[in-house]
Amino acid sequence: MKRWYCLIGFIVLTLGGGLLIGFLTAPGLWYAALAKPTFNPPNWLFAPVWSILYVLIAIAGWRTFERTDSAWPMRLWWLQLALNFLWSPVFFSAHAIGAALAIILLLLVAILIFVATIWRQDRVAAWLFVPYVAWVLFASALNAAIWHLN
Repeated sequence: MKRWYCLIGFIVLTLGGGLLIGFLTAPGLWYAALAKPTFNPPNWLFAPVWSILYVLIAIAGWRTFERTDSAWPMRLWWLQLALNFLWSPVFFSAHAIGAALAIILLLLVAILIFVATIWRQDRVAAWLFVPYVAWVLFASALNAAIWHLN
C-alpha cells in the first residue's frame, strides 16, 4: 500500500506542479503578439499534452525511485523536472526567449541522459520518457523558431 501512496505523491508533485506553473505563467498578450512559425500548434493543445506527459514523467520517477540502487538516476530525474518547471517562468513571465531556449536544450540533454542511464535498470521507465523526448524536441524547435522570428 505504501508503494501506491508514493506513486500518488509523484503524480501530485509532477502533474500538480506542472499545472500550477502553467496556470501562473499562462501565455498572455505578450505571447499572442509574437511572430510564430507555421508549425506552431493551437494553444488548446498544450495543456492536454503536458498533462499526459507529466503523468508519464511521474510514473517513470516513481519506478526509478522504487527500483534503482544508485542515486544518480533520481538526481537526473529531479534535474529534468527542475529544468522543466523553470522553462515556463523564463519564457512566459520573464519574456526571455533566448534564455528559455538554453533551458529547454539543457532539459533535452537531461532527459536523454536519464533515458540512457535508466535503460539497463528499468526499460519501462526509459520508454515512458520517449514521448517526452519527442515533445521536448518539438518544443525546442518551436522555441528556437520563435526566438529567430522575434
